[in-house]
Amino acid sequence: MRARAPASSANLGPGFDALAVALALYVEVTVEPADRLCVSSEGEGAELPADASHLAARVAVQVAGHDRLAITVRSQIPVGRGLGSSAALAVATAAAAGATDPLAVGARVDGHPENAAASSLGGLVAATVVDGVAAAERLPLDPHLAFVVVVPDRQLATKQARAVLPSSVPHADAGFNLGRMGLLIAGLADHRRLRPAATEDRLHQPYRSPLFPESEQLLVGLVDAGALATSWSGAGPSILAICTAGTASRVAEAGAKLLAATGLTGLVLQLAPDYEGVKTTA
Repeated sequence: MRARAPASSANLGPGFDALAVALALYVEVTVEPADRLCVSSEGEGAELPADASHLAARVAVQVAGHDRLAITVRSQIPVGRGLGSSAALAVATAAAAGATDPLAVGARVDGHPENAAASSLGGLVAATVVDGVAAAERLPLDPHLAFVVVVPDRQLATKQARAVLPSSVPHADAGFNLGRMGLLIAGLADHRRLRPAATEDRLHQPYRSPLFPESEQLLVGLVDAGALATSWSGAGPSILAICTAGTASRVAEAGAKLLAATGLTGLVLQLAPDYEGVKTTA
């Protein structure tokens, strides 16, 4: 069985652990019967150990209930860059191994549901956990929107990015984020209503900024170049620019210049949203 799942950008500023959008960048996993466990990997993440410790192997064995499997992973999604690579891989592997609910598997592996929800359902999603079960719903997403992702050539582990977050936040900051998230959801449904303030955040980005001090220059510079709004992509260090399809090329060009101006190397990806989520073929 073969399955493909898209990358995702989570949080989108104020929607910490709640919002994510699926992006047209993919991981494909094939799971087939074999005499013994065999893992092969191509593309992004190919340098990871191809053995039983590989995430795809752990997920496939868990779903299948045995390790007599040949697993092939082909990925376009940069690892450790805030593009939901682990969640997408878990969702695709679970589907390829025959799981009835790839979202549940992906959310359990990732520890939070929004990336797995976007990879499973496609589009813009709101996700949470209700009574111990991942729950997600698609939200309206304006078809005129496109996305530019600035991907620095450095990794930032989600565990490290979460370690710098405080255990509690002021009531005023929580209220601030709720208001901004309302603006963001309205703006993503209709790009004419999207404003830069909609992706402002007080729950995670300010605390993570010391891990990536160049982020502020990128966030501001991309808006100056024509992006409707910008945010960290997931736990970073990638930066997401929300654009219209007509301005995305200009914003991408600016992103490359901004990377160079900050002394960084990396990629600038111009991506459409993915609306299909995980797809399985025999």
